Amino acid sequence: MHAFYSSIPVRAEGCASCAPLEDFLVFSAAGADALTFLHGQLTQDVTGLPTDAARLAGYCTAKGRLLATLVMWRAATGADDEPQLYGLVRQDLSQALLKRLSMFVLRAKVKLAATALNVAGVQATPEQAAALEAATGALPRAAWQRVDLPSGTWIAAPSANERLRWWWIASDEQLEHSAALVAILSLAPAAHWTAGDLAAGIPWIATATQDVFIPQTVNLDLIQGVSFTKGCYPGQEVVARSHYRGTVKRRMAFGTLEDASLDNAALAGVDVFDATQPGEPIGRVVDAARDAGIASVLFETTLAALPEGDLRLGAVDGPSIKATPLPYSINP
Repeated sequence: MHAFYSSIPVRAEGCASCAPLEDFLVFSAAGADALTFLHGQLTQDVTGLPTDAARLAGYCTAKGRLLATLVMWRAATGADDEPQLYGLVRQDLSQALLKRLSMFVLRAKVKLAATALNVAGVQATPEQAAALEAATGALPRAAWQRVDLPSGTWIAAPSANERLRWWWIASDEQLEHSAALVAILSLAPAAHWTAGDLAAGIPWIATATQDVFIPQTVNLDLIQGVSFTKGCYPGQEVVARSHYRGTVKRRMAFGTLEDASLDNAALAGVDVFDATQPGEPIGRVVDAARDAGIASVLFETTLAALPEGDLRLGAVDGPSIKATPLPYSINP
């Protein structure tokens, strides 16, 4: 953990919270062909991405199954050999992702590399945001908008409630010049931020869930993570067929479990069952977090199981999952 985060005290409610996200990594794509190369690899319209915005994207196999999800944004305009795009991904799959993407570069002028940028999640009430902006400058309020400030890049993250959320990406130098923020931030665990991601319905693919889901079954198409007009990319035919034929019968849902003994780190990929229909599992966990004694999960399942099903984790008689609506509709 960077020394800046270690200097933030743990305070009671009243200050914006800052959670260092050490399980995430930022990579860069540099070179004259960086944008067009990634445009042909990801589910998102890379070349059409506004400079003041970020977007979710997926990277799929040829069969349309996700190997990664990422938040991506354009870099400030510079020389061709400087970064043209940045991507935020889970740390555990980052090395394999960059290696696989690099295999397809061929003659394209693009270089993919991990960066040393620091990642944190900042959450604030509207009242706390005023004090935060006094130190940072104006921050984006609408989800997926972004701004580059002296303290770093701030990307507004979706939220399930009135709280404002930002991914804060900063270099070591930028953190060292952000001392004024220490006085108005409270250090929070990464699980506190992750729980907010889950409640907002943001699907982060990890090593345990690679090559399992197509974009639609983790709702990537419902949260601006898939472009159906951009043209070809690996798995595009499968993704497009599911979209235009209306054959998506599985979606990602959100739920909570009041079981403080659960190890959220080991829940990704665990099966979900319906106790009213014993037998085969009806889905599996996409991601999980435990915050304030409550475990929350994003899980992929059949739409038919959600209204009436008695959802259980890991086994028919496993812990009960209380399904809670996401901030966007998952019904067709």
